[in-house]
Amino acid sequence: MSEAKPPPRSLHSLPPEGAPASLGAARQEAMLIEARGIHTYYGASHVLHGVDFRIGRGETIGLMGRNGMGKTTLIRSMLGHVPMRQGKVCVRGEEVSGLPPYRIARLGVAYVPEGRGIFANLSVRENLVMAARAGIDGRREWTYARILETFPRLAERLGHGGGQLSGGEQQMLTIGRALMTNPDLLILDEATEGLAPLIARDIWRIIRDIHDSGMATIIVDKNYGAVIGLADRCMVMVKGQAVFDDVAENLSDSVVHKYLGV
Repeated sequence: MSEAKPPPRSLHSLPPEGAPASLGAARQEAMLIEARGIHTYYGASHVLHGVDFRIGRGETIGLMGRNGMGKTTLIRSMLGHVPMRQGKVCVRGEEVSGLPPYRIARLGVAYVPEGRGIFANLSVRENLVMAARAGIDGRREWTYARILETFPRLAERLGHGGGQLSGGEQQMLTIGRALMTNPDLLILDEATEGLAPLIARDIWRIIRDIHDSGMATIIVDKNYGAVIGLADRCMVMVKGQAVFDDVAENLSDSVVHKYLGV
């Protein structure tokens, strides 16, 4: 007789009602972001339908789904860029629902948005130095020197304005600027979108280096193979709901073909 399989992992990771306080405290300490029941609207359009999300220290999550399925809205809702209609978000066990984005960023969360958002009128050096600060626990592992070592193309263009860089160089600058804040969590939304294959390959090498450093990461990208290869856990969204949330090795070909169309 074959051994019974364990039950699937629950998407509801917050401690149940009535759980011992010590259990809740331990779980909150282990989690960087933990959210439950997020409902977000754009006008009358109901975009997120009760989404739960969690990411722990040092964990890499691949947030996947076709265009328009709610991935970016989920990120922006958790970070305070888009107001939630309903739900709860905690960062490091502290509820941040309704707080402005800068308050959430100061809790050790760095966001690299789709579209980059660099300061085009500032030099590469100025873009980097202006973001430099210690991490929430005082760490300064990502120094200016380390950024230039990680991104040698930027080291060659320190005096160039942000607007003078190629798309790939701008993406490197955006990631480097985020790392200068010494975050515990780095969120990458379409980091290789629109880049030439050789540049995209370089970005993926950098993302792997960040992953190997032990920093927690959330990766959104259309290169599903690369995402799955890096992720500890994958979450697939369809029409504002999570249809899969489990370790990457359990993401079957049938799920990939059905929900991601590849």
